[in-house]
Amino acid sequence: MISIRHLSKTFTNPDGGTISPLKDVNCDIEKGEVISIIGPSGTGKSTLLRAINMLEPPTAGQIIVDGKDVTAGQYPLDKLRMKMGMVFQSFNLFEHKTVLENVIYAPMELLKQSRKEAEEEALELLGKVGMAQKADVYPSSLSGGQKQRVAIARSLAMHPEVILFDEPTSALDPTMVGEVLSVIRRLAKEKMTMLIVTHEMRFARDVSTRIFFMNEGIIYEDGTPEQIFEHPSRSATKAFVNRIQKLVYEIDSNAFDFLQIHTGINRFCIKYNFPEKSALAYDIVKEMLFEHLKDLRPLTLRFTRLGFHGRGPYGVPASGRQCTGRHKGKSKGNRGRIHFQGFSYQSAVITTFASLQDDPGRIAGNAPDHLVRRPSGHPAGRGGLLGREKS
Repeated sequence: MISIRHLSKTFTNPDGGTISPLKDVNCDIEKGEVISIIGPSGTGKSTLLRAINMLEPPTAGQIIVDGKDVTAGQYPLDKLRMKMGMVFQSFNLFEHKTVLENVIYAPMELLKQSRKEAEEEALELLGKVGMAQKADVYPSSLSGGQKQRVAIARSLAMHPEVILFDEPTSALDPTMVGEVLSVIRRLAKEKMTMLIVTHEMRFARDVSTRIFFMNEGIIYEDGTPEQIFEHPSRSATKAFVNRIQKLVYEIDSNAFDFLQIHTGINRFCIKYNFPEKSALAYDIVKEMLFEHLKDLRPLTLRFTRLGFHGRGPYGVPASGRQCTGRHKGKSKGNRGRIHFQGFSYQSAVITTFASLQDDPGRIAGNAPDHLVRRPSGHPAGRGGLLGREKS
């Protein structure tokens, strides 16, 4: 369907310097595939999408769509963009038009549909994304998630063969992300071909048939979600996958922004689908930072998402050693773990972690009694606070 060969893109800065977000991209995209494009910021993910539909014409290379090279200069761009819908992170709705008018504008202008035909189809599409009741309102009265759903309906109205999603949830409040992702999940079930630049790793893993990990201007690793997230073969991919599942704060003094930490933990719990644990995580962090570890600065706080698979041990690095426990029974979803590590002026090290588990289990550790505590209301036998002190 789409073949990309040796694609590169170079921008020239005002000072005469150059930057090349795409250096040598090669891939084949088949009909019905759902490909999530992940990777660090600045590695060319969005540039790749914009190059595919020629919003950013590439500097070199080929983009072959249905056997025709669209970079050759003779392929009509309006025809290309009718084949490829694009959903932007900033919605790009016409603020002076109603929701319905936004959806029918392109079909009437480009597909030459009658207003009646365009409106009938638009209302059907708005119903598909849960926005039919908002057909007569203006975008200014919509939430971010609602605007993005209208943008998806607008793209579908052109009957595209492929939809390109450029970070469709990055501008949304965390509570609104789910409503947009549910629409994309539905499109995936309907075998719509999609390329999705996203930072929602759980979503990418669940909905995608393939994952492109981009790094250094190339598709650094290409594989199934299981291959990329569970068994990455390249070091940069492994480092990225490990890093995205952690929330890290460096606390240098007592004048730190605890509200920022609280908000970050709440969003992290929502992102990895254990929002019911955010209150417990908040209580644990508050207790540790303001009571047990209040005199220990600097300190690093790590909040880690763990995905258990089947049976077996798991561990937490603790000052170069391994604190281990054993999870009894099979995993029932995501888990979170909080890991504190700090160094005092005497080079004493305290490492403490809290396991937030749903399943009954036993955590074994070698900790002084005065550091073994459980937050108020935390049921015995379901994890707790473990500490290890070393002089």
